[in-house]
Amino acid sequence: MKSYDYGGWWPEPSRPLEAKGGIKTQQKRVGTSANWWAKRWIGTLESFNMGARLTRGRSYARQGQVLSVDVVSGKVKARVQGSRATPYTISIGVKILSESQWAKVTDVLSGQAIFVAKLLAGEMPQEIETAFEQAGVSLLPRSVRDLDTDCSCPDWANPCKHIAAVYYLLGEEFDRDPFLIFKLRGLSRDDLVSALGKASPADPDEPAMPPEPLSAELASFWEGTALPPDLTGEVRIPPVHAALPTRLGSLPFWRAEIPFLEAMQSDYAAASPAGLKALGE
Repeated sequence: MKSYDYGGWWPEPSRPLEAKGGIKTQQKRVGTSANWWAKRWIGTLESFNMGARLTRGRSYARQGQVLSVDVVSGKVKARVQGSRATPYTISIGVKILSESQWAKVTDVLSGQAIFVAKLLAGEMPQEIETAFEQAGVSLLPRSVRDLDTDCSCPDWANPCKHIAAVYYLLGEEFDRDPFLIFKLRGLSRDDLVSALGKASPADPDEPAMPPEPLSAELASFWEGTALPPDLTGEVRIPPVHAALPTRLGSLPFWRAEIPFLEAMQSDYAAASPAGLKALGE
């Protein structure tokens, strides 16, 4: 990183332009994740000795300066509004695990019923890192060397405050959806569940379960499918509001002030009586 002699005077840090429609953190305090796996991610970030850039990254995440975040296998792509008119483009690369490495991991996981039960319930077991270590790999990045980051901003420091802002939003999203960590490492939620099912021998005394009609992939849910002829069936107010969105989990990187599931539950509760009345008429 370059250093400049300003004769004892340092210029004021640049102020970002206002970002409209950005992704604001929904935590009251940025980085205060509830679950251990999200805290571990943030802990890795805080170990990078970023100083003031870390503080400014938290501020960017709180203000909604991050315009978009796209998570694919082994890569995070994002856009962050800084002090220039054109938003900065950010990429964060995470090394994906090979098929043979994932096979070892799922073999270890399937040997522990508690691991399978918690993962299928959408929860990350506390001891899961031990299972990865037994397979000779790591689930979460252990140091800055495990991450390949780049930002189009002029700051020579890496990671910069814009990358830090994306890190914080990722930590918050990991808090809601632990399977996103597996996706970054190269295995989707459906593939993980399928692999665990194949690795776990079926109990001959256990009755067969019907196939799951609802995909866990958000994209498939929002695209919709053809309506069945017996769509209405029994008409009544459901005992649990917004059951399907609850099963699918929070919409990734939700932009509104109210959390996604909270908003859906409120809307479903208000719509149920209206729908019942409309069908009755």
